[in-house]
Amino acid sequence: MTVVHMVFFRFKPDVTKEHKDTFVRELKKLKHLSCVKGNRLIVGGPSITHPIERSKNFEFALVSYHEDRAALDAYQASEEHKRVTQTYFFPFKEDLCRFDFEVDPEDEYMS
Repeated sequence: MTVVHMVFFRFKPDVTKEHKDTFVRELKKLKHLSCVKGNRLIVGGPSITHPIERSKNFEFALVSYHEDRAALDAYQASEEHKRVTQTYFFPFKEDLCRFDFEVDPEDEYMS
């Protein structure tokens, strides 16, 4: 059963645009991991929600698809994922929200 992984990112106020751009560029490279179903990993941002408070001030989002929970676990445990998050996000993090779910069988055709 396909698993959808969503993450919302908010940086500390003093983090530069250049750093955020690097983070997004590096994050997008994770789509090439074999545990990402069909290279389906999308990174978006900054948020265009208006007013921004409706998106709880999160600046960027990631959505990725995985064949099952084991594939999501492999993604989380991968050296590349650890490198990107530990180098470009966690030291600069103000907040993060993660939400994962299994796709309902009737919606599987969309994943």
